[in-house]
Amino acid sequence: MTVEQVEQGPRQVARTAEVPASADDVFALVADPHRHGELDGSGTVRGTVSGPRRLSQGSQFSVAMKQLGLRYRITSTVTRFEDGRLVEWRSPAGHRWRWELTPLTPTSTRVTETFDYSTVPAVQGKVFEVLGVPRKNAAGIEATLRQLASRYARA
Repeated sequence: MTVEQVEQGPRQVARTAEVPASADDVFALVADPHRHGELDGSGTVRGTVSGPRRLSQGSQFSVAMKQLGLRYRITSTVTRFEDGRLVEWRSPAGHRWRWELTPLTPTSTRVTETFDYSTVPAVQGKVFEVLGVPRKNAAGIEATLRQLASRYARA
């Protein structure tokens, strides 16, 4: 399985991969915040989630996280939602996470995950860059996509 870099524009980190599962199966996982721990390749998402079982436009969900040994909770708001195809949410810091699904066959889907920090003020974006956030998130996205593909390859 190959993970490819996708150019989405400045201050966006995106990767894509073909996953051996239907778009409906992948979307069911992405659209359920209670299952995001199953997706996470970065190791930052913890199991404690509050919010709906299925996301929709404007819905909010809260997830327990851990980074650099620190535990914290983040509440995100869904900013874009296209049933079966796209889910995007904004974190309190203003950056966004987007999942786009493109069915290739009934049992194969092109999955693109994007960390978009073009929506934060320039100074904050610079802080993200100095701290290496885009690089770390790129590695996390790649691990997530590989984990997602492996999950369905075994099914």
